[in-house]
Amino acid sequence: MLRHSDIWNAIDRLAHDHGLSASGLAKKAGLDATTFNKSKRKTRDGKERWPSTESIAKILTATGATLSEFVSQIGGGNNGASYQNIPVIGYAQAGTAGYFDDAGYPSGSGWDEIPFLNVGDPHAYALEVSGDSMEPVYRDGDVIIVSPAAEIRRGDRVVLKTQEGEVMAKILRRKTSYKYELSSLNTEHPDRWLAAEDVDWIARIVWASQ
Repeated sequence: MLRHSDIWNAIDRLAHDHGLSASGLAKKAGLDATTFNKSKRKTRDGKERWPSTESIAKILTATGATLSEFVSQIGGGNNGASYQNIPVIGYAQAGTAGYFDDAGYPSGSGWDEIPFLNVGDPHAYALEVSGDSMEPVYRDGDVIIVSPAAEIRRGDRVVLKTQEGEVMAKILRRKTSYKYELSSLNTEHPDRWLAAEDVDWIARIVWASQ
């Protein structure tokens, strides 16, 4: 499973390879010099804070490194590390017919791909968040990695698709044989409950760029 420290270590290695400190890398990319400081890697209450997709894109542009090269930094030269190409689409596209099969696995030819550390699920995929409906947890431009094979427990963040084609990201509050009780990520949106027969598929979010 991809860890919080893996991504931050990759940023540190990229900076080192270019003769820079983490602060120097941030400045070279046009970011605030404190963006990658150790103190910024967790919130005040100790919650892990992930670097945003935008900040990673900027450091790749500034250093001339490719995404594949950055992913290789995640492994830190560990020969035991493995990678996979993960299909990715925009969140708004996820409800469109033809992108998922009956099991909730990516299908069709409309997906792009990104190289990523192996998350232990060959059917894992990525969704790029658009809009503000999931703020403040996920913001426009964030990328979430979803694993259909991951076990789902109470309190997990999940993506699900209804039989009517609606795709939503929620927090699983409770699951029974008959229904799903879901909390919204954005408090301005109502919580939901769905009958089990109305859910086409549900999968756990295992990583997000934040």
